[in-house]
Order: sequence, then C-alpha cells, then structure tokens
Amino acid sequence: MFRSRRGRNPLEILRSGSPLRGECAGARPPAPLWPGWSTGIWVASKPGVRAAWGRRGFRVETSSDGRVKVGILGSGNIGSDLMYKLLKEPGHMELAMVAGIVPDSEGLLRAREEGVGASHEGIDAILEDEEIQLVFDATSAGAHVRHAKMLKEAGRIAVDLTPAARGPYVVPVANLNEHLDKDNVNLLTCGAQATTPMVYAVSRATSVLYAEMVSTVASVSAGPGTRQNIDEFTVTTARGLEQIGGAKYGKAIIVLNPAEPPIIMRNTVYVVPEDEDFDENEVIRSVEEVVARVQRYVPGYGLKNEPVFDEKETPWGKKRVVVLLLEVEGAGITCPSTPATWTS
Repeated sequence: MFRSRRGRNPLEILRSGSPLRGECAGARPPAPLWPGWSTGIWVASKPGVRAAWGRRGFRVETSSDGRVKVGILGSGNIGSDLMYKLLKEPGHMELAMVAGIVPDSEGLLRAREEGVGASHEGIDAILEDEEIQLVFDATSAGAHVRHAKMLKEAGRIAVDLTPAARGPYVVPVANLNEHLDKDNVNLLTCGAQATTPMVYAVSRATSVLYAEMVSTVASVSAGPGTRQNIDEFTVTTARGLEQIGGAKYGKAIIVLNPAEPPIIMRNTVYVVPEDEDFDENEVIRSVEEVVARVQRYVPGYGLKNEPVFDEKETPWGKKRVVVLLLEVEGAGITCPSTPATWTS
C-alpha cells in the first residue's frame, strides 16, 4: 500500500491553492497514475489532479478543473446556508451533493432548485460518491459521533459543524493552520466562533483566569438540530474559550430569543485577567487587531463599543474585568440577518 509520509491533505489544498507535493514511503505506487509521477515523489500540481489519503490508503481523483469535490451532510438551516455560500464563492471546491434524511425537506428542495445533487439517504449517499473528498457535517452532535467513524473509515476529510468535537477545535483567526493534517476538524459552535476570538485577543496581552460568554440568538434561526445540541453547545463553547481562547476556566450561556422581528446575534464576553497590573491599552490594541482579522471572513462581525474595564466582585475577589459587547449580522441568505450559525 502506498501512503504519504509528508504532505498536505485536502484541507490545506483548499486553504492555499498551491501545488501538492510530498515524499513517499512504502511500495512504489501503481504506474502510470499520471505523467510526471516518479519513484519516491508524488506531484499534483497539474490542472485537474488532486490527491487525498485516509485509513484505506492513498487515493487520486481528477476533475475537469482541479477543484476538490465536497458534500454537505445535513439539509437544515446550517447546511442550506453553507450550500448557498459554496455556490457563490466556491474557491477550490466543487459542491457535489447535499444529503439529508427527510425526502421533502426544504433544504433538499433548495439544493435541487440550484442544480446541486440532493439525496434523502444521509451519509450513505455521501459515501457512495467516491469523488467526494471533503464532507461538511451540519447535522447534530449525536449524529456526528456516528458519522465521524464512518467518514474516517472511508478516507474522507470531515469538517464538523456540530458541537460533537470528535476532532481538534479550529477558530480561523487563532489556529487556522494548526490541524491541516487531521482527518476531522471541529468548528465548535456559532457562539464560540463569535466569542473565542475576543478571549484569544485578551490572552495575547495578558494571561486570562476566567472567560464567560453569553450568546443571544434569534429563536427562528435555531433549527431542530441546533436545539438538540444545546447541552453540547455550552460544553464545547466553554472548552473553546479555554483551549483556543487561552482562559484557565471557561463558561458558556446561550439564550434563544423569540422576539419579532428577529434580533441580530448579540454576545457579551466577560474576561477576568490573572494579573492585576495588565496594560489596558495593549488589550485594546489586541482586540481591535483580532476584530479586523475576523471581519475579513465575517464582514458582519463587530464590537458595539471599545472594551470596557470594570471593577467587579469575582470568585477570586474584586478584580478588573474586561467586558466586550459583540454583534454578528449574517448575510441574510436563509434567515434575514439573524445568524444562529457561523456560516452566516
């Protein structure tokens, strides 16, 4: 069996768009795979060629334009929103299928109207299409626990949009490039993607003892899958504040607001620095820089005002607390400017 010892997987191809190169270990691959293949070296720099690997070994796929074929698992709000974004800005991806489990779901109807392959056979349909290399799982935390194992065994790369957290956490502004070799990465939760960058920003300026986020989202934008994930949401978001944000302790609270018209997503972040003599100006500079970086991929992301520094009673005594007020306005594709998902 031929395997790659050093190189990149489809996640890195999508990020960089650069030629895929690496060294090989093991038996010589069957020849000829394509012109330019030589012993010990594999090259996928030619148009229309891509490579991927998994537990079952090394695989090579080709397409007419060299893009990586991807599938969306889950046809609810999150999956539908992501579908429209991939159609609008595909980058190095080609959306091959949206798969759900309800035959007459609105999400599958939307996919068919857009000319995208659609199936109500769920993950089985995804796995049957061997050209799909990358799968966005937009189902539920419980479902992804099962899906993760099946996708791994099939040699597919999984981008987990649920709080299942079967792979390492990824918050693009903080650690986009750290897990490009993994076969499963987790994008935590919408609340974590909104608030973890602020905790991360503060932790760059001073050590953080405690971070707490309160996320309020429009009830209409929270579909059945999101509601099933509430418990996992709080746990995974809190862990994200710690592992990616840098807080020693983290806590997450979510509120689904049924108000009409639907509200914009609002987040309050409380950060308790460990040191008493931290530099407020350094914190402000770091926060402003991180906000600007997040806005490159989420234009509707922003602070309501500058960070507030307030003396508050805490479990560790009276301390200066950093308070950050955030709003995130979605693109209004599936829900009118009221994101409950980070794909908005």
